[in-house]
Amino acid sequence: MAILGLAPSCEPQRPAHFDIEKVIRPNILSLHPYRCARDDYQEGILLDANENSLGHSISSLGKTEELLSVLDADLHRYPDPSHNHIKARIAQLRSLPDPKHVFLGVGSDEVIDLLLRICVTPGREKILITPPTYGMYTVCAHVNDVGIVRCNLNLSGDQGEGGENGRFSLVVNDIKAALSSDPTIKLVFLCSPGNPTGTLISLKSLRSLLDYEPFKGIVVVDEAYIDFAGEDASAVSLIRDYGNLCVMQTLSKSFGLAGIRLGLALAQPPLIQILTNTKAPYNISTPTAQLALAALEQPSLTTMREKIEFLLDSRSRLAQSLTDLSHLGLGPIIGGNDANFLVVPVVDKVTRIPDNQRSQRIYKVLAEENGVVVRYRGSEPGCAGCLRITVGTPEENKVLIEQLRKILEAL
Repeated sequence: MAILGLAPSCEPQRPAHFDIEKVIRPNILSLHPYRCARDDYQEGILLDANENSLGHSISSLGKTEELLSVLDADLHRYPDPSHNHIKARIAQLRSLPDPKHVFLGVGSDEVIDLLLRICVTPGREKILITPPTYGMYTVCAHVNDVGIVRCNLNLSGDQGEGGENGRFSLVVNDIKAALSSDPTIKLVFLCSPGNPTGTLISLKSLRSLLDYEPFKGIVVVDEAYIDFAGEDASAVSLIRDYGNLCVMQTLSKSFGLAGIRLGLALAQPPLIQILTNTKAPYNISTPTAQLALAALEQPSLTTMREKIEFLLDSRSRLAQSLTDLSHLGLGPIIGGNDANFLVVPVVDKVTRIPDNQRSQRIYKVLAEENGVVVRYRGSEPGCAGCLRITVGTPEENKVLIEQLRKILEAL
């Protein structure tokens, strides 16, 4: 028996007439699951998963009171299946008319999976993605036996026909051509700011796709990092005018609540209702809901915004520190830098060409010998030699730069 991740066994299978490989769908047996940051390293200075290094922003409770409030809840009862109080606060925060425009999922990953299940027919229809991008779009497509069409972002930074300015921007004409040539594409997944690119997609480009009459499906904009991108950056402002738009957001990044797993879909009520009709009955737990409500109170939102400003300042300082190491073999930071991370290529000291082998070596030495964990992204299109580095606390950033300098000098 060959199952990815499971060591071969010499033990006979019982009962003898049963073969699990003949029961499991072939696309699942061949599936390569999403490799998350914690699969590799769980300890040290963790600058690999784009978490909020300053922690959560729940300011109304101390840690003991916060824990007691969760324990005092009716945990023996099933949770509220709708959580309209949370939806109302999110609608107000994002300037949407009412809670009917908000869906809550177990992280954005549940939203991605549900969108695929309700929109795309397995074995017949497809999604479109724009590499380099978030890996779960591909994993969910494979799980659901859905085809994938890939239209790379602008990898060179050149201004081509139908493209925006800058590296990792959308090449809108390429996407439109793909949509016109393949009517089986039902969903377009766009990441803004991008992961791993950190690049914001312009609202002009989004409107161009949403208005493109030959495409009859839905444009999904993943805005996990949108709060780091500044005012008027979000595609939520387009929801009133476009029923074919779904914006995903999360409490994992700017809110610093990756551990509670709460993702959002923001769209017009018809799509939100269909998502609601399809989800598991009690998908959001009572502890998650209580912590989310506390995070959405005004004092907590004020704290969140203060932490965002602090992280943006830290991002600028970290960017300068990385630039100061260029003579040791770091290339210029790439991407739009609109998120809470930076992407920098490791280059050959002589040729200045991005060097995947040297980058992987530095990544491993940083983690295994120095306790500083970043993310290797050199296998992504347009990201040769690249390390993705989450903006840490000032102390964490200082250690990162000190250790990175030593390793670059030695390698």
